[in-house]
Amino acid sequence: QVQLVESGGGLVQAGGSLRLSCVVSGTIFSIDRFSWHRQVPGKQRELVAQITRDGSTNYSNSVKGRFTISRDSAKNTGYLEMNSLKPEDTAVYYCNVLLSLSGSLWGQGTRVTVSS
Repeated sequence: QVQLVESGGGLVQAGGSLRLSCVVSGTIFSIDRFSWHRQVPGKQRELVAQITRDGSTNYSNSVKGRFTISRDSAKNTGYLEMNSLKPEDTAVYYCNVLLSLSGSLWGQGTRVTVSS
């Protein structure tokens, strides 16, 4: 059984930084894609960033230049480095992985709160 655990959320002041981690464990053949999404109450979950197996990345316009997505394939771990955080970045952040054998899997979410 594959499990996905996120960590790294918390409370930070505007302008600060946080690093989110997403660890995938279990029987994994390969992870085709890591992606990070966020959601605030009353709004749809939105894609923040994604990275494919070959290292190609994609960012939403709202975080481009401030957030960096990366992955450590040897550790089956994805990261989201968030810098210059703004109050509007406050949300629950979810990791999603696309597994070659098991399909899409979501994490439980980690809360990020940015105070002004």
